Amino acid sequence: MFESLTQRLSGTMERLRGRGRLTEENIREATREVRIALLEADVALPVVQALIERIKVRAVGQEVLKSLTPGQALIKVVRDELTAVMGAQATELNLNVPAPAVILMAGLQGAGKTTTVGKLAKLLKEKRKKKVMVVSADVYRPAAIEQLKTLAQQVDVAFFPSDASQQPVDIVRAAIADAKKSFIDVLIVDTAGRLAIDEAMMAEIKALHAEVKPVETLFVVDSMTGQDAATTAKAFGEALPLTGVVLTKTDGDARGGAALSVRYITGKPIKFVGTGEKVDGLDVFHPERVASRILDMGDVLSLVEQVEGQVDKDKAQKLAEKVAKGKKFDLNDMRDQLEQMQNMGGIGSLMEKLPGLGQVPEHLKQQVAQNKEVPRMIAIINSMTKKERRNPNLLNGSRRSRIAAGSGTTPADVNKLMKQYMQMEKMMGKMARGGMKGMMRGLQGMMGGMGRMPFR
Repeated sequence: MFESLTQRLSGTMERLRGRGRLTEENIREATREVRIALLEADVALPVVQALIERIKVRAVGQEVLKSLTPGQALIKVVRDELTAVMGAQATELNLNVPAPAVILMAGLQGAGKTTTVGKLAKLLKEKRKKKVMVVSADVYRPAAIEQLKTLAQQVDVAFFPSDASQQPVDIVRAAIADAKKSFIDVLIVDTAGRLAIDEAMMAEIKALHAEVKPVETLFVVDSMTGQDAATTAKAFGEALPLTGVVLTKTDGDARGGAALSVRYITGKPIKFVGTGEKVDGLDVFHPERVASRILDMGDVLSLVEQVEGQVDKDKAQKLAEKVAKGKKFDLNDMRDQLEQMQNMGGIGSLMEKLPGLGQVPEHLKQQVAQNKEVPRMIAIINSMTKKERRNPNLLNGSRRSRIAAGSGTTPADVNKLMKQYMQMEKMMGKMARGGMKGMMRGLQGMMGGMGRMPFR
């Protein structure tokens, strides 16, 4: 998300950064470029006008022109105003109510509601340690009930069965009664969507809301619809007391107009953003971090959280202990490290949170995003015997040819992998000499190092 906006703004910000002196003309030129970039990103016109006006007022005042580093001061103003328009700070779900806390999910058909219910259930279970139940009140699309049942099994949360012959209100009433008996902390309700906003849909969801009295009513909207996302959210907000918005499919949205428009137009905070189809593709929305990413300052906090949350600490500890005892780092260990990188979304996912990405040519970013390097490396290691993985010294020319044929690669690819393995083994030896503390510190930095390894 925001790739095109970041690319457009990073040049403007870079020109400003080094300026020792700014004139009103410089500021006018910069705000004009920011306005064009925002409009091209499909940000709603009222949002663009309000944002530019606020930047101008602060920029021509004492805050920027009289600053010792006016270029930096103007960049800070732009970042602050982008943050403010998206809601200043992350907004938590309010679950401090007698159990079960009911979360009602609303939205149009195709926005990704059912998938989001599964993702949210996983997030609440793992990050907030809640006992979660999900229920489908979508009686118009029988496949929705089955889909939710499958997702519930996948993320290992309770599923309350329902069927198309029941009334939505009756389904949810029964689910709440069952959740109380089962000591469930959070009940997430999936509701029916329509292809467009209509009176019947609104009447049904209003009745459901009045009966259920949810603590959170989240509007799920496809970010790729741009300005329409904000308009649809506003229409729902007038019918229902929404408490927040979930933007889905943000990985397919290069412009990001919806994220910059929704809060301003609806007055409701964006609480989560969804990426991809995987059940772990739901993130808390942090406006200040997003603003930094838009201005090509990176998002190091999210990168640290991603590494901390997805690196298997037990495996890292075992590897540290193994190498600290003088045991050899082998290809099984290397495969573990590669698989953990895969779990974090690969090199592309890590790279997009680094500062200065806007200055990288688009074709190179695409190359990294589509890079099949890590899966290929894992395939090569998987083509080895257990004995070969434990003892890489066995890998002579004929064995390497066999491994290349088995993994669909070339002997040259196998040789490159072995070269990288030797570099990693050497690094492990150095870390081991620093004792256990040095080992753990080194392992924490390992992922970044692997991202720099050339393969093709």
